[in-house]
Amino acid sequence: MNKMCLIGLVVMCCFAAGCADMNVPTPKQILQNPIGPNSAKIGMSKTQVLHLYGEPAFKGVVTSKDWEETREEWFYEAQISGLPVNSENLSEDMYLYFDGDSLTNISNRSMATVEEIK
Repeated sequence: MNKMCLIGLVVMCCFAAGCADMNVPTPKQILQNPIGPNSAKIGMSKTQVLHLYGEPAFKGVVTSKDWEETREEWFYEAQISGLPVNSENLSEDMYLYFDGDSLTNISNRSMATVEEIK
């Protein structure tokens, strides 16, 4: 019985040690960078955005009065609603617009008329 308790204690210590490397952001860090350190930025490539967020819920070709050419729109649906600070696309929907392979616009609402990519 004592041997089982000792093994259990060793296992618990190993799990606790694994949690010691977690970097929980401080309130000051959150206020300095409210959308997270790994958020989409204008000029990113499609590959970079896919690596950051994965596949979007929707992809479409769009037109708008705000730009001359058609652009590709990627829609990411909010993962968790009601968070006070948006981290990546956790609490707000996100629309990303690409001109070729370059990210040109980021919005929390659609900026254009959409036709789904097949």
